[in-house]
Amino acid sequence: MAIGRVVQAADRTIGSRQLAALLPAEVRARPGYRSLADALRTLILDGRIALHVRLPAERELAEAVGASRATVTGAYDLLRESGYVRSRRGSGTWTELPDGHRPVGAHALVGAAGHGADGEPGIDLAIAAMGAPEGLLADAVARAATRLPEAARTPGYHPFGLPELREAVAGRFTRRGLPTRPEQILVTSGAQQAFGLVVSLLCRGGDRVVTENPTYANALDALRHARLRTGSIAVSDAGWDMEIAESTLRQTVPRLAYAIPDFHNPTGALMPEEERLRLLAATRRTGTWLVVDETIADIALDVPAPAPLASLGPRGGADHVVTIGSLSKTHWGGLRVGWVRATAKMITELTAVRVCADMTGSVLDQLVALPLLAGMDRSLPARLAELRSRRTALVDSLQRHTPQWSWQVPPGGLSLWVDLGEPVSSALTERAAAAGVHIGRGARFGVDPGTFEHRLRIPYTLPADRLDEAVRRLAAALHDGAPLPPSVNRPHWVA
Repeated sequence: MAIGRVVQAADRTIGSRQLAALLPAEVRARPGYRSLADALRTLILDGRIALHVRLPAERELAEAVGASRATVTGAYDLLRESGYVRSRRGSGTWTELPDGHRPVGAHALVGAAGHGADGEPGIDLAIAAMGAPEGLLADAVARAATRLPEAARTPGYHPFGLPELREAVAGRFTRRGLPTRPEQILVTSGAQQAFGLVVSLLCRGGDRVVTENPTYANALDALRHARLRTGSIAVSDAGWDMEIAESTLRQTVPRLAYAIPDFHNPTGALMPEEERLRLLAATRRTGTWLVVDETIADIALDVPAPAPLASLGPRGGADHVVTIGSLSKTHWGGLRVGWVRATAKMITELTAVRVCADMTGSVLDQLVALPLLAGMDRSLPARLAELRSRRTALVDSLQRHTPQWSWQVPPGGLSLWVDLGEPVSSALTERAAAAGVHIGRGARFGVDPGTFEHRLRIPYTLPADRLDEAVRRLAAALHDGAPLPPSVNRPHWVA
């Protein structure tokens, strides 16, 4: 299996063997010029090969993949015609993007969907998060403003986080059943930074890690950037197969395992307590650090919010479990406040890593977070009620416009993991983009390239009328024009 690293522009070039290792197994087994071009284009769009990186010479790549030189020449020609590479005589072939396209990862967060061909406003379904609760946020900002003059009289550096906020986060863990002291909390700039810090501290390039499959796309990006070897544990509509999970952990003995047991992203599944206990025991036996992502744990729509997974361990929590979370999903993604809960020793080590990156978090953001966290039990029910209503609206729209699709209604979380019934996800998302709907294709959430081409993640975080319009445009993109090509063999090209 390919290590899954991202080839950075700073590398300047990618070797033929290195590139061959990134290709899907079916392309390496039977390379054709179209399938090779499709695979290379997918790697560029997924951000696994950065822009402005020089590709191997045609003869070298042909030898590495066991193809004829004509096959590689044909693939490069297709990529040049579509704007995904550029060539200059004597200098080689370099990765590029055609006008109007962005790679995934960080670039996927830039801007919304623009406009469709008919000039209608775009609809962004790529981000599963709601807008800020205006009144609540305004009140929190006003309260923070009253405390800002006092805070401004200090240098403003709090690498561990504001002491009051660390105490508040620790108190919330304790009330949820996991006794926690403030020194066990590191405040970060969102959960993504929290995860990146943990990976940076615990792993080295080439280490084995295990994630669920599918899983949170930005976590996969972080693991690829760290050049880690990623194994997977399947999560289906029925949930986790714990026997396979235990076997995978036993056979691979990974350094780290990443899990989203609470309203899993993207499936929405909730891990039962018995399986949580088995996961705890299995990772303890293999000496694996278990990183639990609780970013969506409070989005409990049909069941009570679960207790922290680490609370099922020994009194005071399992020491091999690291828990991360944030206010991004419950309140607002623009408020960059997250946290890590671990042993006090690890928090000190993580903070040393954090200081090398950004010294400290925003004091103003943390002051705003304080009243939001304190009033969360009072404000969250209205937020959840709004999400239930939008979830119902999305289901109604899907039943009306795309009855051939199927899905499970999750007990919590922010999206539906929709089964399209055929592997056309990448082709559909491209055609939908032309209609002004920006949405993440299923393969974006897969550990291995080309997987989940029959799936779309559709968030129910927008107002009902926007959701209905988005589904209407998706249905139109599905049926208008030529039939969508299967993405198994042609993940992006639309004939």
